[in-house]
Amino acid sequence: MAPLLEAFSTSTAVVALAEIGDKTQLLAIVLATRFKRPLPIVAGILVATIVNHFLAALVGVVAADLLDGQWFHYAVAAGFIAMGLWTLVPDTLDDEDDTKSPARFGAFLTTVVAFFLVEMGDKTQVATIALGARFHDAVAVTCGTTLGMMIANVPAVFLGNALIARVPMVAVRMVAAALFLGIGVWLLAQTAGLV
Repeated sequence: MAPLLEAFSTSTAVVALAEIGDKTQLLAIVLATRFKRPLPIVAGILVATIVNHFLAALVGVVAADLLDGQWFHYAVAAGFIAMGLWTLVPDTLDDEDDTKSPARFGAFLTTVVAFFLVEMGDKTQVATIALGARFHDAVAVTCGTTLGMMIANVPAVFLGNALIARVPMVAVRMVAAALFLGIGVWLLAQTAGLV
């Protein structure tokens, strides 16, 4: 597979699976319930994700370029394995999160700000950093992770709690964890020269 296509498709799959049941998906449901205006919410998610994930992917690319040694490759692989384990832990949307933004800013701006802030340090942002470091391509990774976020969150905005109630979250977390673990083990084997 071409490197650009691999970066894009891997980023899309990893984030789409990791996002299901994630805090930002729960935020999307809260915002949809609160504003009842799905299109500005979807547009806000798109803008916030592009900005947040481009910066995250860029951090990964720059870190990989600056720290390009075998130990860094092992660290990236270990990061994917850690993300796999972290994915098994279900997220909740705490009351102290920034989901109570004043309604006077409207659905779009509230969504952009809330999504950007809640995504900081989130699983999908950390995964985007690791994907940027792995593929050395901030644009392809950002496009892929953004598509993955939209695949997971657009249905949540339109279908809300009904979707979450019907999707087996444990099974989705297990598949996402297996994907992260598989990438981590493959990177470890590749760094060690076994593949």
